[in-house]
Amino acid sequence: MARTSAQQVDDFARRQAQQPFTPPPRNGQDPKGNKFANAGAAAGGFLGGLGGSFVPPVNVTINNSKGSGQQNQKAKVQSLMPPPEFWSPAQTRNYCNSLRAAAVALSIEVAMGAEILNATLSQVPDPEGKAFGSKIRAQKVARKMRKAASALQSAAKNAAACYAVYTQEFEQEINAVRQRAKRPERPRMNWADQ
Repeated sequence: MARTSAQQVDDFARRQAQQPFTPPPRNGQDPKGNKFANAGAAAGGFLGGLGGSFVPPVNVTINNSKGSGQQNQKAKVQSLMPPPEFWSPAQTRNYCNSLRAAAVALSIEVAMGAEILNATLSQVPDPEGKAFGSKIRAQKVARKMRKAASALQSAAKNAAACYAVYTQEFEQEINAVRQRAKRPERPRMNWADQ
């Protein structure tokens, strides 16, 4: 009499239950190898034996979520912009460059979103059955998002212009500090060291 797969699984479970659990040796080397690396092969071999020649692929995924809560909170707190501190020309330049870069990236994202919104809404049929009614309605909605993208482009331009005007208006103060700054000494040839 042939045994069914349910009986084979029950027999396997009984054999496993009869074997006592022994922890791996503590000297750092596991004689059985990496148990997670061999788990997929063992499961595939077991299922392959049950199913004949059909062996389904088995993937083992291990997620370590320890400590990720604090990392996620830190990532949420971080901003695209540095703190608004303008105590030096370098801090002002850094802030203006960060604002420009963020505005450029956001303007590209919003412009793409406007096109996707337009394409999506133009697929909705017009309730009155007008020939191009859905496309006209979609363009009216997407026009506002395009204006938002244009405003972000203007913000990027104005951020770059802000630093340019800053250097023009405070040129005397910046140059006075540059002249007082100590220049690093150049290495000199030491002819006595032979």
